[in-house]
Amino acid sequence: MPGCPDPRDAPADGRGDRPRVVVAVPPGLRAEFFSDEVWRALERAAEPTVLDDHRDRAAVAAALPGARALITAWGAPKVDAGLLEAADRLELVAHTGSAVAPYVTEDVFRRGIAVTQAGDEMARPVAEVALAFTLALLHRVHRFDHALRGGATWEAASEAPARHEIHGSDIGVIGASRTGRAYIALVRAMGARVSVTDPFLSDADAEALGVEPVPLGTLLSRSRIVAVHAPVTEETHRMIGAPQLALMPDGAGLVNTARSWLVDEDALLAEVSSGRLDAAIDVFDAEPLPVGHPLRSLPNVLLTPHQAAGSVECRRRLGASAVDEVLRLLSGRPPAHAVTVDALTRLH
Repeated sequence: MPGCPDPRDAPADGRGDRPRVVVAVPPGLRAEFFSDEVWRALERAAEPTVLDDHRDRAAVAAALPGARALITAWGAPKVDAGLLEAADRLELVAHTGSAVAPYVTEDVFRRGIAVTQAGDEMARPVAEVALAFTLALLHRVHRFDHALRGGATWEAASEAPARHEIHGSDIGVIGASRTGRAYIALVRAMGARVSVTDPFLSDADAEALGVEPVPLGTLLSRSRIVAVHAPVTEETHRMIGAPQLALMPDGAGLVNTARSWLVDEDALLAEVSSGRLDAAIDVFDAEPLPVGHPLRSLPNVLLTPHQAAGSVECRRRLGASAVDEVLRLLSGRPPAHAVTVDALTRLH
């Protein structure tokens, strides 16, 4: 596992025997992201400069002179015009997450520096968690668990709204994103009928996915489960509010493993507090979710602490993807997962 050399010990011009790469990833995430094999591959090709305090802007600036690539993790400082003053040889910013808007500015693209992300690697685990949420809501597993753990009698704990199998259920998907498509494949394999709302989904793509494209109102009004997989943009802010939630049938469930940005949390809280809807949520307006938050005590709400992409396998793929982008750069190959300046419209 990587050590932590002082950036000041590296060649200032990056012209030693090997090119230099700055790894702005904290120790805990480094252990999760980089297998010994992947790290050795990086060390064979480059001289890593590792930053334990990856949030320290001054430390990143001190490490950048001479570096050809920068690997970033969540919480790293944004690479803007100020940091670029120190990045005299930078050719690549490889982000270990999905959305790059919090970590680079247009200045990076104007300089011709490549920007990559590893979001493709998150699609499967998040889709699996969304599927687990879907099955739990359909079978009311969360309600039974809450009742038994809360001391309810066996008879009282056995009471729940009608339960359904996923086979033959109408599932609505908001956003045919990478994760949305992975989720669609999983629920369709289990026999669900899937409707999708996505303004960018072509008829040909819908046919290939085996889904029916419908307006949002139609999707909401006929789905037993609505799964949110839309991107975070100005246009999608609070796209699911009180009027939209009111369209959902009694007993339906909302699954959100995307971002809280997409759903009006107060409106959702009102609906689930009434008991009319169930919900399974991985993302929240306030993170960490306050201990006294009312969502924590509701028997018809299933909660996880923003961990849908936290599988061992996913974390390893995130690190391997970023290192692969560095190796591609150093061997003169184009990046595999480059993004354009348009990616900055995805806010987080």
